[in-house]
Amino acid sequence: MDNNIKNRKILIVDDEVELLNLLKMVLTKEGFKNIYTAQNGNDAIDLFKNINPDLAILDVMLPDMEGYDICKIIRKTSNIPVLFLSAKGEELDRIMGLAIGADDYITKPFSPKEVVLRVKIQLKKYMMINNNKLNNKEKLTIKPFEVDEEKSEVRKNGHIIELKPKEYKMFLYMLKHKNKIISKERFCDEVWGENFFGFDNTIMVHIRKLREKIEENPSKPKYILTVKGLGYKLQIEDE
Repeated sequence: MDNNIKNRKILIVDDEVELLNLLKMVLTKEGFKNIYTAQNGNDAIDLFKNINPDLAILDVMLPDMEGYDICKIIRKTSNIPVLFLSAKGEELDRIMGLAIGADDYITKPFSPKEVVLRVKIQLKKYMMINNNKLNNKEKLTIKPFEVDEEKSEVRKNGHIIELKPKEYKMFLYMLKHKNKIISKERFCDEVWGENFFGFDNTIMVHIRKLREKIEENPSKPKYILTVKGLGYKLQIEDE
């Protein structure tokens, strides 16, 4: 399996501990490295906000809320694949799940291997869409910055900023996700295509160099901000 898929973060939410452990075991055997679990809706929402998963598997019926409610919260900020697990197999339930933004609906009881296959299909589709977006060459203007993707050129207030390749990729990704928190893991996975392990200091060094080139006062950054415990964001006020 492609390393880029193996490194994707998967959130599984179900109040049945045995089912959670089964799915985690099967996915781990298939090579997935980053699997997170929750047994109720509140913990699931906290995990979603903290880890920025690449795919979520949600049980419909949970002790404190329905999986539909979690999906609605996810869809406010993210387009990651969402798969529902449910003992309800009625057509109306499946339609409701798909209508609020789910990508797939799996009825219990199910084959764990079928779940793994559906997870792989959804992740490949999601990665292809995002890669197409990142590879779409264009001129991007978000004042005071301008980026010419064809030339890999960045300007601030009309003046060229000399960035090294990884600095450029990081800044372009931040600009396309302005005002959103980006974790170090996402920089590694989605921008560099590397496994996060061992890259913590490297990301910090690149952020520092970006600030030195972009900020008027790097020690008091206006644009590239650190969000403690979560990552970084490029803050740009909308005009």
